[in-house]
Amino acid sequence: MPRIPLPATRDDLAEDAQREVWDRVVAGPRGVVVGPLRAAIHNAELARNWSALGESLRFGTSLGKRLSELAIIVTGRRWSAQVEWFVHARVAAEAGLEAGVIEAIRDGRPPRFAQPDDALVYDYARLLLQEGDVPDALHARATARFGVKGVVELTALVGYYSMVAMTLNAHGVPLPGDAPPPLAPPARGLFTLPPPDGAA
Repeated sequence: MPRIPLPATRDDLAEDAQREVWDRVVAGPRGVVVGPLRAAIHNAELARNWSALGESLRFGTSLGKRLSELAIIVTGRRWSAQVEWFVHARVAAEAGLEAGVIEAIRDGRPPRFAQPDDALVYDYARLLLQEGDVPDALHARATARFGVKGVVELTALVGYYSMVAMTLNAHGVPLPGDAPPPLAPPARGLFTLPPPDGAA
């Protein structure tokens, strides 16, 4: 149940600045105003900057769609963000991430990765979310593989989608079409993500 008003159409907005942001989002790569932007749009400037950052990270990183979406679903699972998982698990599958990997992350089982890059992104995102940092050796591996630009983008993805998850959870943003929740959250606190199953 939403805890704040969540505009569903452009006509629900009272300010010209809000309608301008709405139009810009609809004309952009998202094509629709959904999820946390429905909350952020209460502050038009926040929503404008939020949308621009989100588009850059979701659609414009050097990591590619598969790895970006993997980092996003790891983040969504850590926060048990139902809407984030609902949207991005599907996109991750469309980007080629194996169903067994997605299901393992959803269920909290150690995922087994066929591709070393997937295992590296998973472990980097997992530890950053759980520890607030990553070990030197892991950071060095990620930098060697993805470059400084890539590791900066990966870190920003995890941070941005944590903000998305907190917004969705705090304001009770509902799932599209009253879909059932795809995640079982822990009784309290954040979900624990296990290390990957074996070395990729």
